[in-house]
Amino acid sequence: MNITLTLDDKLVKEVRKIAADRDTTLTGLVRAYLEQVAEENARSGRRKREWEALERSFELVKVTMGKKIWRREDLYERS
Repeated sequence: MNITLTLDDKLVKEVRKIAADRDTTLTGLVRAYLEQVAEENARSGRRKREWEALERSFELVKVTMGKKIWRREDLYERS
């Protein structure tokens, strides 16, 4: 797909120099950046869904242990 962008001439000249230093083109830089943004967005969405699934599982697995009040000494018996 082709798109049209309006950019400042000075910016285009500067970015073309950067692209040449990286052995690519202005189009290649734009494409790589947009692919990176899309990948970060996909990872973020996946992380959010995994976090929500973990929270739901915690809600389902509630365990009542009675009315015992645990003290530090009870949990970490020293010998």
